[in-house]
Amino acid sequence: MRKQYKPSELEYAILQVLWHLGSGTVRDVHNRLSENREIGYTSVLKTLQIMTEKELVLRDERERAHIYTPAFSEESAQGTIVTDLLARVFGGSAQHLVLRALQVKPATPEERAEIRRLLDEMEED
Repeated sequence: MRKQYKPSELEYAILQVLWHLGSGTVRDVHNRLSENREIGYTSVLKTLQIMTEKELVLRDERERAHIYTPAFSEESAQGTIVTDLLARVFGGSAQHLVLRALQVKPATPEERAEIRRLLDEMEED
């Protein structure tokens, strides 16, 4: 069975870029990350190499510029992170997690409407 790795902050930022792009070269990822932070090209390259070893990304080596693709979806990563957070911080209580999240950052009217819709949908099931 493949070992599960938890992405570091930089690895997660790279994954977010790749989820948005679908796939990309080191240059693509570096250009996108450089919009919001100061980071060297070689740091992105080395991190992507490590992420390949950890099986966080897949590398297509058929072209001169290697193409990197996330090894899993953003939704899958979010599910893993929330499950871990629920267990470690909130004692398994979804209620405590949601209430705390809404206390820290109140939902917009649109977000509240979506939350109500999801709750109504869950009630029907």
